[in-house]
Parts: sequence; C-alpha cells; structure tokens
Amino acid sequence: MFGMNMPIGNSFMKNQAIKDCVGVVEDDDAVREALRLMLGALNMEVHAYASADGFLDDTDVRSRCACLVLDVRLPGISGIELHKQLLTQKRVPAIVFITGHGDIPMAVEAMRNGAVDFLQKPFREQQLLESVQKALVLERHARKAREECETTVARLACLTPKEHEVLEKLLVGLRSKEVAAEMGLATKTVEQHRANIMHKMHAATLAELISMCSSSR
Repeated sequence: MFGMNMPIGNSFMKNQAIKDCVGVVEDDDAVREALRLMLGALNMEVHAYASADGFLDDTDVRSRCACLVLDVRLPGISGIELHKQLLTQKRVPAIVFITGHGDIPMAVEAMRNGAVDFLQKPFREQQLLESVQKALVLERHARKAREECETTVARLACLTPKEHEVLEKLLVGLRSKEVAAEMGLATKTVEQHRANIMHKMHAATLAELISMCSSSR
C-alpha cells in the first residue's frame, strides 16, 4: 500500500514538547505496523489496535486520543459503527477513515458525521500524513473551544443568583436603567452587579461578555 520512504522534512509535529496522541485501528497486521511506524517517526504518540473493541477497551488512550486513523471494515464492530458510538460520547477524536472497500454513500455518511477525511486504499503516504495533520489542527481548535467553554461555565458558577438575573437581562440587550426598572432596583445597584459580573467573568467589555456567554450555550 505504501513504503516507509516518506519525507519527514515537514516538521509539523517534530518539535512539540507534548506529543499528540493518535490511534490506529486496522485489522491488517502489516498495514497497522506500517502506519504505526510512519506516524511514530513524526514524533506522535501512536497506539495501534486490530479491532474497534481493542481501542474501546483502552480507556486511557481513548480519553486522550486526538486523531483516530480508522479502517472501515473490521472484525466485530466496523469502523463506521465505532464512529457512531464515539459520537454519543462527550469527546470524539478527529477521524480519518481508510478503506479498500469504501463507496460514495459510505464516504458521504462518514463526512456528514464529522470525519476529517475518507481515503481509499492504496493511498500515498503524504496523503495520509496531510489528513492526520489536518485532523490534529482541527482537534486543537476544538480542544481550545472546549477549554474556553469550561472556563466560562466555571466563572458563571461563581455568580450570585441576583447577578445571574442581571446578566440574563444584559444579554438580551437591556441597559442598566431598563434592568433596574424591571427588577425594581436602583440603577446604581444594577451597575454594581454589572461590575461584579464583569470582574468575575474576566470580561473587559459587554461585547466580550456576550460573546463569552453565547459560546458556552
């Protein structure tokens, strides 16, 4: 399918202090080992499995896996079925499908479900590497978004019930005077609540606060 003479000059991964965790699920022993060596040569932490069950049973790797190179046809649970199972979980690695038997409807379904790529065997080494690199970039963006969302949720939890009420009204565009009128409070009191909210949420402007809260919902 491919040789091991791929150019490693592309240093996308080589100098990272923390290696990206990549899983490979492929039932063909020779192909699985070739993929493991190829990705490992680019300083990735690679874990290879002969079946979907093998990957699912490795809970530590499953929780850290950023990209999964996944064969479509596997003994037991198929690659497509494994992808569907992972979609029901909170965290899904970026998926690159590989197959020698894929068809257009299967590829379309996989891409609709969020797969990064769907490669037909035999494929070029560089083609696979580019797909994996793309998947890792997408996963980094997704991880950053998740972390920002978790931070926002944690900050929201620090607000008092009254601050939450004021915040909800600010988010729909009400001014402090309008919030005060609706809540039966003095404008100065609402302004104090607003200042406390901005401080606790680490927001410099109301626009930033609105954007922050919108992305966490």
